Amino acid sequence: MKRLLTLIATIAVTLSATAQTTVFYADRGDEKLYFDHYPAVGVEGIRPCVIFAFGGAFARGTKADAGYLPYFKDLTEAGYDVVSIDYRKRLANGINTSGLKGAIITMKEAVEYAAEDMLDATKVVLDNAAKWNIDTSKIVACGSSAGAITALQAEYMICNGDKRAEVLGEFNYAGVVSFAGAIFSVSGKPKWDKKPCPMLLFHGNADSNVPYNKASVMGVGFFGSKFLSKQFEKMGIPYWFYSAQYRNHSMAGDPMYVNLEEIVAFINRVVVKGEKLQIVEQVADAKYPKTKTRFSVKEYLGSNYK
Repeated sequence: MKRLLTLIATIAVTLSATAQTTVFYADRGDEKLYFDHYPAVGVEGIRPCVIFAFGGAFARGTKADAGYLPYFKDLTEAGYDVVSIDYRKRLANGINTSGLKGAIITMKEAVEYAAEDMLDATKVVLDNAAKWNIDTSKIVACGSSAGAITALQAEYMICNGDKRAEVLGEFNYAGVVSFAGAIFSVSGKPKWDKKPCPMLLFHGNADSNVPYNKASVMGVGFFGSKFLSKQFEKMGIPYWFYSAQYRNHSMAGDPMYVNLEEIVAFINRVVVKGEKLQIVEQVADAKYPKTKTRFSVKEYLGSNYK
């Protein structure tokens, strides 16, 4: 009985600390999209904001999944607003298996629709920034797995003048925090028309769901954290690459709970103070034994769409 009361008290504290309002932000005809806004705790004046996209292979997941709430609570207690968004899950019925062209089209739509939704949610945050005391120069895009791909792709679209990013005008994110993410390209390695914002990239090199380095066929595919970090190093972009040896797709979620110190340090030092850091943090843990780290495109697809 005592244990049950303790559990109930813990849940109550978590829920009260993550009190939020739900905001409508886009009508897609067959689907209306909302985001949840969690204000920073005990902060006066304007503050940074983290816009978060959930994971789930563009097929499943929700903006208010209980697994994310402790992370939102930690961020709000660190002094940041959090906005957790809905986005269209275009692969909810699976990926097109009629052929390579069909698979490419459906994957491209899934990634770009989700990124467009993040951009539109960001526009509503900007429109309400004065009312919510959000610093529009310190908005961070963040996500887990498919959500991390969404955040990275949204930044990629901004930097390359995609028409869907025009809704934001001259705005750019102040940073991206990616938990096992990648950029999808149909024209070879990612090319940047203008320099991207600073990035914090978490990834395990044994990830069979989202490529740690890259997975492409005839120039079409995903380019992961290792590949992007090398690009950013050459471009002189501030970045922090947290590379976990022999870790699988658990890095899409674990950093929210065990790497909060790095996340807060990135936001405070790079986003808020503007430090020009370039960090590669390679982490190994004996409890994760040597395992396979190279996967085919078919294996990546199989891990996400059985």
